[in-house]
Amino acid sequence: MLTLVVLLLCTAPAFSGSRGAASGPRLNNDQLYKFSYTTEFLLDRTRGSKEGSAGYRISSDVAVNLVWRDPSNKDEQLIQLVISNVRIDNVAHRSEKKNIFHGSTTESLMGKASLAALTKPFMVHLKNGKAKAFYSYRAEPATVKNLKRGVASLLQVQLNTGKVIENDVSGRCTVEYKAVKGQVTRTKLLDTCKTAETGFTTHSQVLGVTKKSSSVTVFTIKDGFIQSAVAEERHTVAVNSRRSAASKVVSRQTLRFVGTEAGPLEAAGKDVAGVVASLDAKLAAVGIMAENVKSQCRGCPSLFEHWQAIQKQFEPASLSKATAPRSFLALIQSIRKASKAEVLKVLRSASKTALPQVVDAVTSSQTSASLDAMLEFLNFTDAKGLVLQERFLYACGFASHPNERMLQALLNIAKGKIGSTDIKESVVIIMGALINKLCQKGGCNLPAVVQVKKMILEGPDSTQVEAEVQMYLLALKNSLLPEAIPVFTKYAESEVGAYCTIALTALQRYDVRLITDEVKRTVNRVYHQNRRIYEKNVRAAAADVILSSDPSYTEVKNVLLSIGSLPHEMNKYMLSKIQDILHFEMPASKVVRQAMKDMISHNYDRFAKVGSSSAYSGFMAQSADVTSTYSLDILYSGSGILRRSNMNIYGASNGALLHGLQVAIEAQGLESLIAATPDEGEQDLESFAGMSALLFDVQLRPVTFFKGYSDLMSKMFSMSGEPMNVVKGLILLTDHSEVIQLQSGLKASAEFQGGLAIDISGGMEISLWYRESKTSVNNRGALVVTGNVTVDMDFARVGMEVSFETEAALDFITTVQFSEYPFLVCMQMDKTTFPFSEYLANYESLPSGKSFGSRRGRKQLVPGSEFPLHQENSNMCKKVFDSSW
Repeated sequence: MLTLVVLLLCTAPAFSGSRGAASGPRLNNDQLYKFSYTTEFLLDRTRGSKEGSAGYRISSDVAVNLVWRDPSNKDEQLIQLVISNVRIDNVAHRSEKKNIFHGSTTESLMGKASLAALTKPFMVHLKNGKAKAFYSYRAEPATVKNLKRGVASLLQVQLNTGKVIENDVSGRCTVEYKAVKGQVTRTKLLDTCKTAETGFTTHSQVLGVTKKSSSVTVFTIKDGFIQSAVAEERHTVAVNSRRSAASKVVSRQTLRFVGTEAGPLEAAGKDVAGVVASLDAKLAAVGIMAENVKSQCRGCPSLFEHWQAIQKQFEPASLSKATAPRSFLALIQSIRKASKAEVLKVLRSASKTALPQVVDAVTSSQTSASLDAMLEFLNFTDAKGLVLQERFLYACGFASHPNERMLQALLNIAKGKIGSTDIKESVVIIMGALINKLCQKGGCNLPAVVQVKKMILEGPDSTQVEAEVQMYLLALKNSLLPEAIPVFTKYAESEVGAYCTIALTALQRYDVRLITDEVKRTVNRVYHQNRRIYEKNVRAAAADVILSSDPSYTEVKNVLLSIGSLPHEMNKYMLSKIQDILHFEMPASKVVRQAMKDMISHNYDRFAKVGSSSAYSGFMAQSADVTSTYSLDILYSGSGILRRSNMNIYGASNGALLHGLQVAIEAQGLESLIAATPDEGEQDLESFAGMSALLFDVQLRPVTFFKGYSDLMSKMFSMSGEPMNVVKGLILLTDHSEVIQLQSGLKASAEFQGGLAIDISGGMEISLWYRESKTSVNNRGALVVTGNVTVDMDFARVGMEVSFETEAALDFITTVQFSEYPFLVCMQMDKTTFPFSEYLANYESLPSGKSFGSRRGRKQLVPGSEFPLHQENSNMCKKVFDSSW
């Protein structure tokens, strides 16, 4: 945080009174105290200067006099304040051409009525230096009353050291006072402030933003009385994944004594309310805390007009460009201000090809009107609407701040008639994701949450249909409920391999502290096949849980001893897994090294196993803000056909971890195609190939390439080589909105959004003629993150926008030649050259249309690369491409 600048102003007696031990300042009767007052704010990047910032200064004179004092308590006073001689100008020194305030009077800027309201008297009830009530006129604009409250905040002070809770324009806040000779410093702990206006933010720390705030007011004191007050308040909002994308708000206030003159006499009365009523019946206690201010967009287009201007950016051909997510974010902002009827008009006017993207935007807006519009627009009884229905459900799953009403809507859909089985599965799976997010926000006991929890926890045992059991298990996997751990522990030992895999991969997502000894015993039984024979991919998943759950020395040693007695490719896979843990310094690396000191478990015979299966982890990107890692796990059958391919991408920032992407391709029962012998425990498996994706911590519905021998043969003869789409659409990644109430009475609105246009597809090709198979996972995306901070008053609008954007592609291709053993396997993970741009814009405008703006930017090309894997893979790739040539 930037160093706080404290200005100490010249001293002069501002208040006078009894020389007794006063709790706060006291005013004298028949005295009028004159002050000069200035408040200013500026918006800029975190390391910007005043010259490059946007903002303005309001200067005025303030007259203060005592109206009434409680005869029995001299520290209880009613004071009157009058603001006059108001002036408005730029904070930064600008030429006349660039100064939007040049040539304008305060009356022409604010309007005659608002200026008159600002200069009307108002009163503050002080008791022991604390504001107990604020009296002004109800009919005054909220912006005017807030500015008056900002002036009053500088008269609230206690003269002794201590921590208290105070009410002022900032809200109800904890405040620390530190009194030293001639000076009192008031530090407001802004994180504790409770206000009427609440915002929202993304649940993921990696994708979210960080706000840092400080507020310090320094009072200069002489003989126990205030002589000057200088306040400085700073707010910084930064994107966690790129902290240079940040905005800074600096607000300063200065109240300085000018002189005194004869003033009005103290009024008679028993209490404050009676005195105020006798002086001006129209004055009312309107509260010391700031009022909500609704900013009105002048000259802004309607939602439909906005949609017409940007609809081309929502066509599929534009989704790989940064203009798509940028338009997506802008449309969300418009939808959030629109009614249900306006939203429906856009949905019904969109083209068939753009409509899925519009559904993404409407659902991501997360307002009551947008949700109502989607529920009316979609017909879940119609199986033909699968694409739009699933896009709606996925957008719900990725929701940045879902509420109970969204979950209840999905629950109602699940209970009703659904035309598509796939949609029924997606509804339940996505409800699990919403449960997770709502529980993170403390909503685990909401009625809808309790109802859905009961449904998915009891679901696996309530049906014998394999697809439905998987559906409930995947929903529980998304929910990450601690109560689901016993369910996963039970299904980890199931006779159905798919149940085991889902249960084991779900257990791996839990906090290690929740993995009990009972769970560990179960997972070890699966890996070591103590009770029954399991498929290789199930045992591999069990090994992942063991090695990632704080394994004991004995557990690791038993895993090492198993290498050599496993099926050939499983031996190689486990060997690669151990080596990957060591080279990447994973948490288990220390205990693995200890176990490897034993020559029985670590010797040449075990560690010289051959095969093509592998496991490897590496860094995609490393910076001070975020670290991105990837892992690639490939497990083959003994005949050389892919059994499991698993690609993961993680992001870590400030101790928080985000599972950004997981694409798993599984295949089984394909040995008959090449007249090969299946491995142990896999003799009776049905031919199957499919892909499962987990995106931003949300498990999506798996996609099936083929199932059954007849389906396999028909797909083989009709294979086009084109990949099958898994996820395609627009996702709202970052979503932060808040109102920053400044002590001066001004309000700053902070809106940070990040949008991603994504296309993930995968495919599997098998050539019996060339005895070669190829699997591919293709990722295409365009990312835009914008941050807007605005101070929008009736008379002026000032704002700043920071943004960055990029377009990228990542491909993972595995080629296998199984004409001989050991077969040749080549894995490739390629990142194409991609552009990266970042921008900073400041703008100031008046209702008259007069405006000034500046925009700076930087563009660069980030070179593409092929991510390094182990040396053995490089050698294999040379052989594969040499033989192909």
